[in-house]
Amino acid sequence: MSDTVTVVRQSVSMPARIAKRVRALAKRNQTSANRVLVGLIQAGLASKEAEKERFLAIANRLAETDDSQERKRLKKELARLTFGE
Repeated sequence: MSDTVTVVRQSVSMPARIAKRVRALAKRNQTSANRVLVGLIQAGLASKEAEKERFLAIANRLAETDDSQERKRLKKELARLTFGE
């Protein structure tokens, strides 16, 4: 069996400033703006997944620790991840 990838056509509206940057990246890398957009989206999704995994790892450490100082530090870190700095 062959692994086939289903391609979905999607229209995306973006600010002109971002579109200009995408086109510049495409030109610099000698590729299409579409490939640049796909790469940026994949990187963003991977980043979000890593952020989620980090949050869950910290939450697990918080649940497992008995050290009050460590609990306080982990709570602050979770708050920063949740609400920003």
